[in-house]
Parts: sequence; C-alpha cells; structure tokens
Amino acid sequence: MTKQLMTIVSKATIAKDTIEMKLSIDPAVARIAQPGQFLHINVSEGYGHLLRRPISIADVNLQEASITIIFKVIGSGTDALQKRGIGQEIDALVPCGTSYPIESLALNKALLIGGGIGVPPLYFLAKKLKEQGVEVTAVIGFQSKDHVFYEQQFKEIGTVHVVTDDGSYGHKGYVTNVIDEQAIDFDYFFSCGPTGMLKAVSHKLQDYHGYISIEQRMGCGIGACYACVVPSTTEPGFKKICKDGPVFKANEVVLS
Repeated sequence: MTKQLMTIVSKATIAKDTIEMKLSIDPAVARIAQPGQFLHINVSEGYGHLLRRPISIADVNLQEASITIIFKVIGSGTDALQKRGIGQEIDALVPCGTSYPIESLALNKALLIGGGIGVPPLYFLAKKLKEQGVEVTAVIGFQSKDHVFYEQQFKEIGTVHVVTDDGSYGHKGYVTNVIDEQAIDFDYFFSCGPTGMLKAVSHKLQDYHGYISIEQRMGCGIGACYACVVPSTTEPGFKKICKDGPVFKANEVVLS
C-alpha cells in the first residue's frame, strides 16, 4: 500500500446517484492491484472531511495505467468527491485490504453475487476470472431500474441475472431468489454488498465454498484504530475489515 496522487481523467453518472470515475495511477501500483481491494480516498481538499472513504476498485487498465472506481453519492463525503473535476488530483492510499484469492483455487465455474455498490469490485473480479478461463455467472441486485449499471459489461464476460427490489427491471425480489430459480452450477461463490444480503447469501450457500467482501465505513484504513472490526469465528477476538479484509471466507466472521 502506498500513498498516491491520482488525476481524474474521466467522470460520468452511470445510474441514479452513481458515479464512475477513472483515475490515472503509477503503472507499478496498477500492476499489483487485485479484485476485492480498495482505495482509501481523501474525498475533499482542506479540512472539511478528515476521514478518508474506502471505495472498491471496479477495474484496472494496465495499458492506460488507470483505475476505475464507482461510488454512490449518499452523504457529504461522496458528494464532495463527485464534485471534483477532470484534471484534479485525488490523494489516496492504494491498494488497500485483501483480495479474492482466485489464483489459488481449483475453479472452473464461479458465481458472483453483488448488491448495489457491492457490484463494482465483482466486475474487476469477473474480468480476472475470464482471463483464467473460468465460466462466470453474475447475479447483481439493485433498488430499481434507475439504479442498474454495468449489466452490459457483465454480459460481455458471462451470464448475468439482474434483480431489482421493486421488480421494475429484471427479476423481482432478492438475489437469493434467483439462485433458487436458476439452479446455477458453480464451484465457488464470491459476494459483495450490504450486510443483510451477505448474511442471506452465506446462509443459503453454507454448504458451498465461497468468499464475501464486507462494505464498512473505516477510520484509519490500515488496521490501527479498530474502528471497523467484526467478530471472528475461526479464532478468539475480532478481524479488522480494513486489514484482515474486506475479503473473508464465507462464515469466517460474524455478520451483524
């Protein structure tokens, strides 16, 4: 992990309250970034927002030496970030946290399950899996049709099922409903999204091998402040989401 000054090279609204931002980065750092890791970003200049914001890596382009992030504007911090203009620099710690250990797995078919802003890191993961010759099926959930993004990008990689809470697009209901309906065949599952969704997925797929990535507000982002801990099921005490995670084996931690 290093501190980087990255330049905003593009910015677009891709769904309701959802911003895609591409940042230039040191090529050496781009080469080591892996799916599941995140940037810890200073969202504004000055002292308006002292705490950095963790934002998952949605894509890496080695040829352009760029990293793409996708975030939802849900508070003053992310609002300040989306107001930053093309050509401005952003201060970030990168890459942070653990990644999905796909290179060490005996993997032919993968099921990716994402909800809302948990979808972006799974896109980066899907690309890496395809490069390894893995067959990818993605189930991605959103609040409504207006919130859906990256459906076409996932279709270019494998099979995609879109779910919306209100049924305004794709399947209606929960991502777990689609898993039942489609009888998807897979070796491992990989999931990222709201805690409630992760709990439901981990419970439904408890007899399968899988990994989850936890979305969590953080303090320091480097494991020093204990602001983002979660109870461990494998050893006494807690795991630090920013350092031991955000990626964990399913059922390795207690989701509350």
